[in-house]
Amino acid sequence: MTEQTQPTLNPEILNAILEHGLDGLPNALSLLINHAMLIERSHYLHSTPYQRHDERTGYANGFKPRSINTRVGALDLLVPQTRNASPAFFPSALERGQRSERALTLAIAEMYVQGVSTRRVTKILEELCGLEITSTQVSRAAKELDLMLETWRNRPIPPMAHVIVDAHYENVRTGGIVRSCAVLTAIGINAADGKRSILGTSVALSEAEVHWREFLSSLKKRGLTISGSITSDAHEGLKAALCAVFPAIPWNRCQFHLQQNAQAYVPNQEMKNTVAADIRAIFDALSLQTARDLLASTVLKYSKSAPKLASWMDENLPEAFTVFSFPEPIRKRLRTSNLSESTNKQIRRRTRVVGIFPSPESCLRLVSAVLMEISDDWETSKAYLNPIHLH
Repeated sequence: MTEQTQPTLNPEILNAILEHGLDGLPNALSLLINHAMLIERSHYLHSTPYQRHDERTGYANGFKPRSINTRVGALDLLVPQTRNASPAFFPSALERGQRSERALTLAIAEMYVQGVSTRRVTKILEELCGLEITSTQVSRAAKELDLMLETWRNRPIPPMAHVIVDAHYENVRTGGIVRSCAVLTAIGINAADGKRSILGTSVALSEAEVHWREFLSSLKKRGLTISGSITSDAHEGLKAALCAVFPAIPWNRCQFHLQQNAQAYVPNQEMKNTVAADIRAIFDALSLQTARDLLASTVLKYSKSAPKLASWMDENLPEAFTVFSFPEPIRKRLRTSNLSESTNKQIRRRTRVVGIFPSPESCLRLVSAVLMEISDDWETSKAYLNPIHLH
C-alpha cells in the first residue's frame, strides 16, 4: 500500500499556536509569512542562500523589519532584501497589502476633506478593516497621513530624461471666498529605467510666473536634472519660469495644444479639417528637415487665403520641433502633454465629489494621495520608454 505523505508544518509555527492558543495566531502568521517570503525570494533569485551557479539573478541581502496590522493582530515581519537584482525583489503578499493601504490612505484623505467627523471616520474604517479603531487612532492616522504625503512631496529626485509639466484647476475656499486655484504637477521619465513617476505637485492661486517658478525651483532643489527635454503648453507664466529655472533644457511645445490653438486662426469652418490634416502631416514627418520643408510649403499655401493663420504657423509650429532631436521610437510619447492630461482626469474623478475644497491644504492632501498612488503603480510597472533610447 502506498504511503500517504502529509504536509509538514514549521515547528515554530505549531508551537506558537499550541502554547498560546488563538493569542498565538499573530506570531504564527508572522512566522508563516516570513517563511513564505524566504521561499519566494529564493525563486526570484533562482538560488538559495550561499548557492552559487550561473543562473542566479542577484544576491540575498538581509532583512528589513516591518509591522502591519491585520484582523488577527499586529504582524512583525522580516522582509527579505536583495542586492544586484533588477528590479528589486518585493514579496507579492505585501504588494497586495500595499494596494489596500493606499486605498485606505485615499479613503482617509477624502473623508477629512469632506469634513466627516472623527467618530464617523472611525466607524467606516472599522467596517473596512475589520479592526477595532479608536478616534485617537484615526486622528493620529490623519497626522501620519499628512506627514507621509509631505515626505513624499519632498523626496529626492533621481536624474530624469524627460519631464512633462501641466496644471489643472480646482475650486478652493481661500480668504473667505471660493477661487479657482491651479494644481501644478510635474511628471518625469527616469533616465535609468524609462519608468514614469510623479515628481511633485503644488496648489497655487494661479499659473502666474511666480507660482510656476517657485514650484520648478523646489523640484530643482530636490535634485531634479533633465538630460532630454521639457514638454508643456505655451502658458506665458510657465514659459517664463522655465527660462528662469531650467534655461539650458530644450523645451518642446505640446503638439496637441498647438492643434487646438491653430483653430482660432482658421477663417472659416470649411477649412478646419484641411488645416488640421496639414499640421498633423508636419508633426508626423520622419525628420526635422522634412518637417521644416512641409511647414514652409504649408505657410505658402495659406499665405493668401488665411494670412493670419500662415503667420501664426510660421512663428509657433517650430516650437514643437524639439522632439525631432530624439529617436523616432519615443517621439510619439514625448510630443504632447497627454500623459499629464490623463493624470489630471484621474485626479478629477476623486476631487469632483468634493466640489469645493475648504482650504488649499485640504486640496493638496487629496491630490497628493491620488498622485502618490499613481506614481507607486508607475514605478512598479513596466517602462514607459525603452531605456536604450534615453542615452
